[in-house]
Amino acid sequence: MAIQIPRGTQDILPGDVEIWQWVEAKAQDLCRRYNYHEIRTPIFEQTELFQRGVGDTTDIVQKEMYTFKDRGDRSLTLRPEGTAAVARSFVEKKLFGQANQPKKLYYIGPMFRYERPQSGRMRQFVQFGVEALGSADPSIDAEVLALAMDFYKELGLPNVKLVLNSLGDKESRMSHRQALIDHFKPRIGEFCEDCQTRLEKNPLRILDCKKDRDHELMSSAPAILDYLNAESKQYFEKVKQHLDAVGVRYEVDATLVRGLDYYYHTAFEIMIDGEGFGAITTLCGGGRYNGLVEDLGGPSTPGIGFALSIERLIMALQTKKVEIPVEQKLDCYVVALGEAAKDKAVEILHQLRAAGMTADKDYLDKKMKAQFKAADRLKARYTAVLGEDELNAGKINVKSMETGEQVEVSLHEFIHYMQEHTRGGH
Repeated sequence: MAIQIPRGTQDILPGDVEIWQWVEAKAQDLCRRYNYHEIRTPIFEQTELFQRGVGDTTDIVQKEMYTFKDRGDRSLTLRPEGTAAVARSFVEKKLFGQANQPKKLYYIGPMFRYERPQSGRMRQFVQFGVEALGSADPSIDAEVLALAMDFYKELGLPNVKLVLNSLGDKESRMSHRQALIDHFKPRIGEFCEDCQTRLEKNPLRILDCKKDRDHELMSSAPAILDYLNAESKQYFEKVKQHLDAVGVRYEVDATLVRGLDYYYHTAFEIMIDGEGFGAITTLCGGGRYNGLVEDLGGPSTPGIGFALSIERLIMALQTKKVEIPVEQKLDCYVVALGEAAKDKAVEILHQLRAAGMTADKDYLDKKMKAQFKAADRLKARYTAVLGEDELNAGKINVKSMETGEQVEVSLHEFIHYMQEHTRGGH
């Protein structure tokens, strides 16, 4: 029996991988302009990192992690998200001690969660995420939000909206926490087992429950915005003020909560019009976390970030029929006839590539007509035909595949001729 790919994973083949490269290049360029720098952390970490950094009461830790023992009997986990690992590196490598603060970082890489695979949701998926560590200034909240919205704008994705909420500071959260407990406790037996567990540990997570989201107590639950103290209200107003100043539109949703335990103050999601896109419309989520670095043994360090799935993004681009400029063409396909010409073609091919052009040739000993068909399939802009007669005369025939025009060029001038006609390669 043939071995098949594990459920919830995918092969990204040539023809599709270019879309990924285009999206990732857009993310990297945008981060460069915002002065965010790439960080690469291990694929697996100590399990305790995610238990402490993501939170024991989250679905991720309780149900979705790929955890295993290594040969030293250490518990390790394939990373389910990127923020905890970035924070661990920030503490371990003492990035908080460097001169340039805050540390503005981004990552692009695979994450792993044991979920039921569905359209746009995989067990191995790629996240693009941004983290800004070391500043409690509301203007950096607005900067992170603007970066996320600019990303979708530059990709040309329509009908995207930013939904915003404030979870307040610790004092505001504690007041809201008690109000939630008082609200749900009399009827908590009507909720799922997870919600019953969360009541005392983290009642805010009840609002994020998918099983009980239609329960009548959900719609009447106390809203966090009603429990913000003066400092938290002022912080939230400043974030909105900065967003207004840079022209980022948003909606405030007092019911928005994030699925992780470490969020404070700003919380947000970026959503897309669900038409043709299924029920799950959230493309991106994030928020401010003011206790995570301390929980991992570092100094008191505020942070804010977001993460998004590249799979869901590409699905959205394709669903919304966004034109993706990734069609690849060869600059030149070398057609060689005869042993001596085939040997020379190896040399010519190398020279074309060294000069910055994309080039290829036949490796299957095909006839001339089949070689021209291969050049067509590869969308070659030019073919360069070299036979024994041309080789003896020190010439090569160059044909424009677009116009059909054909010229004879000296072999000594060929690379220069091709550079001029392909504008110096790429």
